[in-house]
Amino acid sequence: MSIRISATTVMLPDYDMEETAQLLSRLGFDGAEWRCRHIPESARDQPYSPWGNVKNDLSPDNLMQRGEEVVALSREYGLEIACLATAMRADELDEVRKVAEGCSHWGIRRFRIGAPRGYNPQENYRDLLDDTIRALEPALAIARECGVRALLEIHRNTVACSASQAYLIVRNFDPQDIGVIFDIANMSLGQGHEPTKMGLDLLGPYVQHVHAGGGAPVAGERGPDGQQLWNWETVDLADSVIDVPQFVRELAAMNYQGFISVEDFRPLPTEEKLLTQLQFLRSVDPS
Repeated sequence: MSIRISATTVMLPDYDMEETAQLLSRLGFDGAEWRCRHIPESARDQPYSPWGNVKNDLSPDNLMQRGEEVVALSREYGLEIACLATAMRADELDEVRKVAEGCSHWGIRRFRIGAPRGYNPQENYRDLLDDTIRALEPALAIARECGVRALLEIHRNTVACSASQAYLIVRNFDPQDIGVIFDIANMSLGQGHEPTKMGLDLLGPYVQHVHAGGGAPVAGERGPDGQQLWNWETVDLADSVIDVPQFVRELAAMNYQGFISVEDFRPLPTEEKLLTQLQFLRSVDPS
């Protein structure tokens, strides 16, 4: 396997679409995971930020119109479209249909989808699990109708903090309809840290996309009962608690055909972050 590396454009809130494509192409990326989300009205006059105001306003509402631009610029700069990084929930069926139809129209094969709500320790986890499975059924029917696939991300404080939790959900559906974003960034930050080989074995054909970012524990203060407390910080991939070279070898061994997408939200210069993570991933390519 010669790994294909993309970057999530959620990292690039202060770049417009062409500036994003130019940068990723110049640095040597193979693809882009394009942000497709609504800008909160309260954020539109605020400074650019990954989860607030952004320069490239691609959203479910304008995907059918702006999709042509996404495809054309990706092609012009030699980038494949890895998937769309949306923020919609599975129970937002109008949004799901906009994205699924837009993806189908422009030949984009995958988009991210979320559970109907996040994890709350006051709620029994089984209830969240059951509600998520029920919410996904009509959403995946829309995706199937459009010939595209939805992706559930392994993410902290959600229904799927780990590979095994993601499997509890996706095993109920055909892998042609739903896949998993195997997110070693989130799995290295205090929740969901399982042996990566176990997770890849368990999920098998559901592994359709990978997020790569580093995380490591940092000792905090001790609690009043003497318990050591820990904080989790994002770090370079080379410094992650997860053995990234071993993980890449595991992906190669399972003949993974998707992208590894760099995801790094540290307050560092954007180009520096992207290039550092890209070069490290290239250096551990087992091909």
